[in-house]
Amino acid sequence: MQYLLMICGDETAEEHQNDGCGGWSEDLERRGKLRGGGGLRPPAEATTIRVRDGEVLLTDGPFTEAKEQIGGFVILDCADLDEALELAARHPAAAYGSIEVRPMLQPEDYA
Repeated sequence: MQYLLMICGDETAEEHQNDGCGGWSEDLERRGKLRGGGGLRPPAEATTIRVRDGEVLLTDGPFTEAKEQIGGFVILDCADLDEALELAARHPAAAYGSIEVRPMLQPEDYA
């Protein structure tokens, strides 16, 4: 099953944006667990889009004010949630931010 890891942090997390993952992603790639991912530019560079009553509404920056913002994401292929949680806990960002782990919908979920 695939899991999405959303790497989150507050404004102090920006100081870690060039730290890398200390071999975490390379290890998971070797083990066949890593399916994709990447870092994101700062929330100030975001554009939020909504369509209401047929009108396209654009907002510069994040739509909501929040203490933590998503700074990156990873897609893992794991046997179960326990494995996904164990791997997420080893990510360096867990020490200064938070990592939200979500199971991804599979093709059969749309049938």
